[in-house]
Amino acid sequence: MMTTKAWLQEAAAKKAKEGSDEQREGGVRRWIYLTDGTPEAAEQAEPYAFPEVAQPPGGAKAYRESRKEGVRSFTLWADRYRQQVLAYVVTKSAAKGQASMYEILGAAGEPLARVMRERALQNGARTRWTVEQMGGPTLVGVKGNAFWWFVWWLILPLQIVMAVAALIGGDGLVARMPYRTKWKLDGQTVLYLKRGSLRAKADWWDPRVTAGLVALLKSYDGFSGKSWDEWGDPPEKAA
Repeated sequence: MMTTKAWLQEAAAKKAKEGSDEQREGGVRRWIYLTDGTPEAAEQAEPYAFPEVAQPPGGAKAYRESRKEGVRSFTLWADRYRQQVLAYVVTKSAAKGQASMYEILGAAGEPLARVMRERALQNGARTRWTVEQMGGPTLVGVKGNAFWWFVWWLILPLQIVMAVAALIGGDGLVARMPYRTKWKLDGQTVLYLKRGSLRAKADWWDPRVTAGLVALLKSYDGFSGKSWDEWGDPPEKAA
């Protein structure tokens, strides 16, 4: 069975790692990589998709406000300079206190997958992600392991003290919320999300859906940091 590993990375971080300051004005600044999961492939990987926020008429400020309700809107370009679309991630419905519904669409607008996000306590104690690739089964994954959630809540008072100490003195280490998520089918893992990457372990899984999921899932990374779509620079003009 083929395994595909996908991750989202800042172009600047990639170039810094390579020791190069090459930069062409107007290019999309975030890249999604897809490899077969081996270390050798990761070292030689070329970007597969270039995700960018599709901002509403009100611009970046309006988008940041709407995303608080669960709205997400991305264009995944097939090239860095916006010559060809690979896929879209669009919001079907989102409202405070309700599950958010998304679609991943192909370049021509054809539906590739449906995704639903239910926040913690809406349908269980943990955030639930339901993914259905068109023509395929429905997969359900819950965020984090129940045991590690118990540990996280148990040490929460200590973490609050450490967070305050970090703000005052610049030192301190706060444990991240449990993050790993698995989507299984008949006992076999089809999707596996770790903080750095998403792995698809099915030959029939569409790589465009994988890329769209990476962009969507990583847009919910901002508990103790900044999600890529919230504070990123507004789309630059194409060169």
